[in-house]
Amino acid sequence: MSAQFPEYLNVNYEDGEGQDPTEYPTIEGKIEKAIEVTRIGLEQYETPAVMWTGGKDSTLTLYFVKEVANRFDLEVPPVLFIDHYQHFDELHDFVDRWADEWDLEVVYARNEDIGAYVGEEGLEPGDDIPVADLSEHNRHHVREILEYEEDTFPFLLDTYVGNHLLKTVALNGALEEYGIDGILSGIRWDEQDARADETFFSPRHDPDIYPPHDRVQPIIQFKEADVWEAFWNFVVPETVEEYPEEGYVPQSDDDLPEGVSQEDIPVSPKYFAGFRSLGSEVSTTKSDDEPAWLQDLEGTTERAGRAQDKEDLMARLRDLGYM
Repeated sequence: MSAQFPEYLNVNYEDGEGQDPTEYPTIEGKIEKAIEVTRIGLEQYETPAVMWTGGKDSTLTLYFVKEVANRFDLEVPPVLFIDHYQHFDELHDFVDRWADEWDLEVVYARNEDIGAYVGEEGLEPGDDIPVADLSEHNRHHVREILEYEEDTFPFLLDTYVGNHLLKTVALNGALEEYGIDGILSGIRWDEQDARADETFFSPRHDPDIYPPHDRVQPIIQFKEADVWEAFWNFVVPETVEEYPEEGYVPQSDDDLPEGVSQEDIPVSPKYFAGFRSLGSEVSTTKSDDEPAWLQDLEGTTERAGRAQDKEDLMARLRDLGYM
C-alpha cells in the first residue's frame, strides 16, 4: 500500500469529536448512527474489512455490516480475525459456527514467527521467549519500536510486548498483505479511557507505524448496556427464527425460549458464563456468575477481568496500532 493515503475518500474525520454516549440518548439514535457510519464505510473504501473477535462488540458491528450490505445492495467484506494463540476454545468454535452460518470470508491474522517458535519449543503461556530467537522483523519491533531492553519476554497476550507482537504486528501484516484501506472496528467510547477520544472515522496514516488505513467505528456511541439491548431486541430476534420478535432477555444459560439453544444464538457462551470481556484464556476471568448482561454494568468496570498491566498501557499500545 502506498504511503500516500488514497485521495478517493470523502469522510469526515472530525465526526464524533468531543462527543460521548449522551449525545445519542436513545437506542434508535445509536442504531441510526451506526447504520450511517457503516454505509459510508462500505461505500467509500475500496478494500474494507471487518475486525471480528467473536466478542459482543465486534459481532454487533458485523451485524450492522450484514444489515447495511443487504439493505443497500453492497458486498459484505472479509472479516479479519486476529489469532493470538491464546483464545478460549469456545471462541474459536463460536467464530467457526457463525462464519459458516453467515457465509463469511474469514482472514486469519497471525504472527507466524511467534506461533512457529511456540510450537517448536512446546511453550505454554507465561514461558519466556528469547528476543534473539525472533525474526528480524519482530526483533525490530521489540528493540526499535517498543524500545524493550530485556533478553526475554513472556509468551502472554496481555503484556506490553506480547500484545504488540501477537496482535498489532499480526494485524499490520494482514492490512499490508490484503491492501485493506478501511477496517470496521467495534470499539466504544465508554470501554476504556484510551478510546474516549476516538472518532467515527479515525485515520491511521503514518507509514512508519502501520500500513496507512482508516478505522471505521460504527458503535463507539454505544454503552455496554446498549450493546446488550441491541442484541436481545434486534440481533438475536432477527437471527434466530424461533426467537420472540419482541425480544426476550434470558436470565441464565438454560432460560431460553422453547426450541432455542445457546448454539442457535450469536452470543458467545462465555457471556452466559459470566465473562463481560473476552481477552485470552490465561489472563481473563469472569466478572460474576450471572450472565454478562445481568451484571451491574454501570457500577462496575467492564474490563476488570483483563490483566491490568496491559490495560494500564492502552494509550501507548494504541499509538502503536492496537485496536
